[in-house]
Amino acid sequence: MVRAGADQASVTATFEFDRLPEPIRAALHEAEVDVEPGEPLLIKRRLRADGGSRAFINDQPVGVALLREISRNLVELHGQHDDRGLVNARGHRALLDRYAHADVGEVATAWTRWARAEEELATARAAVEAARADEELLTAHLAELTALAPVIGEEEDLAEQRAAMQKGERLSGDLSALQSLWEGSDSALAILRSAARRLDRIAGEHPLLGEALASLDRAVIEAGEAEDRIGAAIDALAHDPLALDRIETRLFDLRAAARKHGCTVDELPVKIIHMREALDAIENGEGRIAALERAAQEAGLDYRAKAESLSVERAEAAGRLDAAVAQELAPLKLDAARFRTAVVRLPEDRWGPGGVDAVEFLIATNPGSPFAPLGKIASGGELSRFILALKVALAEEGGAATVIFDEIDRGVGGAVASAIGERLARLAHGGQLLAVTHSPQVAARGNTHFLIAKSSEGIVTRTSVTLLDPAGRQEEIARMLSGAEITPEARAQADRLLEQA
Repeated sequence: MVRAGADQASVTATFEFDRLPEPIRAALHEAEVDVEPGEPLLIKRRLRADGGSRAFINDQPVGVALLREISRNLVELHGQHDDRGLVNARGHRALLDRYAHADVGEVATAWTRWARAEEELATARAAVEAARADEELLTAHLAELTALAPVIGEEEDLAEQRAAMQKGERLSGDLSALQSLWEGSDSALAILRSAARRLDRIAGEHPLLGEALASLDRAVIEAGEAEDRIGAAIDALAHDPLALDRIETRLFDLRAAARKHGCTVDELPVKIIHMREALDAIENGEGRIAALERAAQEAGLDYRAKAESLSVERAEAAGRLDAAVAQELAPLKLDAARFRTAVVRLPEDRWGPGGVDAVEFLIATNPGSPFAPLGKIASGGELSRFILALKVALAEEGGAATVIFDEIDRGVGGAVASAIGERLARLAHGGQLLAVTHSPQVAARGNTHFLIAKSSEGIVTRTSVTLLDPAGRQEEIARMLSGAEITPEARAQADRLLEQA
């Protein structure tokens, strides 16, 4: 909540550990939040009046989801209207397993192995069934491609051959016309040679005729070379129309097959391999499925054995927990109430890494009344005391780093309040415990006493928290005993409570 007229609110909490709890360390590591060994955990939340918020861990921005995840191992809050923590049945199985020192990890590993084996089996069965449905078509396609016998690189080679033949076909008319100019008695080359012979007879008559003859001889030689090159080009570009037709037909067949199978021509040989593998899988599938069925059956039996062993551990631990809680009920003025840890077998479709059981803490508040979940039949005061009894019974197995009890002593006094205080003090040996209380018997048990007070300054209400020294503590407990006017008798009684604590 942001105070009226303010832009934002800021809340900060500092947690100090000798060693960071493993669940918190793992969650921070996964979120890439760096916390040095021995460094306090500084958590900060800023809320804006417009509804926006930001969260930080050691000044590193984080998501609220991470705060929610690590908070389970930082703080437990129990009050008159507790709807989390021990009241939430989703956490009861983990609490019982911790109380039983059960190796749930072994069961979780067996479950993962079984689930993976079943998944592999289902995948193999689906693959074989799909292959069988397409077996006839697959066989026809394989026969078609095998007869075609495509070769990698064949398309490019055929395309080059076809291009060369098509070029020769285009140039054949021009080459034939050129060749005719060099062939026959009236060809250009024949005329040049005749002229050279005539000029040779009279070349000696004048120097210029000799020069002309030399030029004409060179022309005859060049023309002869051109004739040879044209002939060579004709030979090189010559094509067999039937060969061109065969090449074009082959290219068409290869490209049609590639379109049909949704690949390139060079990928057709790979298609043949995959088709053969698919048909082999159909033939060999039964054997592989049989092996996978054996593996899945063995994994399932292993999981069942470990889960059954865990169930036995849970049942035994449930009896011990019920007895431990029962010992705590009478001093808390709940002597008519009964507590039971229900371990119920789940249907197979709800089995999982946590085993085959559902666990829930049940209570019956009056003789003859049926057992029901904690939060459904207990009143606020009863619920708080039930939770306290359960926390005391579970105390040795640990929990969150800090536990807060908010006025769990409301509506009780005398011996019951004293019993509540004594149990809170026992719980405090295993960690940090904060109790918000109006009971002097509870307050006297604390190692440290803070006085929380509210004051109004105009339209603003402020809350102050003051650490009391021994004298201030005696005075406050006396005030809690006597009311507004503190009497000598109240101070003496406060002294006795503090001495007893």
